[in-house]
Amino acid sequence: MEPPTPRVRVVLGDVSRAPIHPARARVELEEQSPVGAALARGLVRAQLSVAVRLSAVVAVGLGGLPLLFAAVPAVAHARLFGVSLPWLLLGVLAYPFLYLVGAVYVHLAERNEQEFVALVEDRGQNPPA
Repeated sequence: MEPPTPRVRVVLGDVSRAPIHPARARVELEEQSPVGAALARGLVRAQLSVAVRLSAVVAVGLGGLPLLFAAVPAVAHARLFGVSLPWLLLGVLAYPFLYLVGAVYVHLAERNEQEFVALVEDRGQNPPA
């Protein structure tokens, strides 16, 4: 008698984890199929997440200063180099702060786009397990 052949377990869930072929992903995006729409939605969601987080940084950073001045009058009346501290912070230092936040946004947005292109074109990166 021959030994019985070992049983093979077939799981349909493993098929969905298979990486999307690069050419297929590009076609899915161009045709706006459900898969392509999901890929595009993921990019938009990532970009929106970056924008919302950095908007919160600006809102807290600049919006919190008037609250600080109202809560601590000594800070509001302080002078630095002969200039009122509130004017210096809100009138002068706000611009470099906004420039820095904008530069960080551009960097993060470009990184999201590069990751999206790498996902679609499959530049030799291993898909997450």
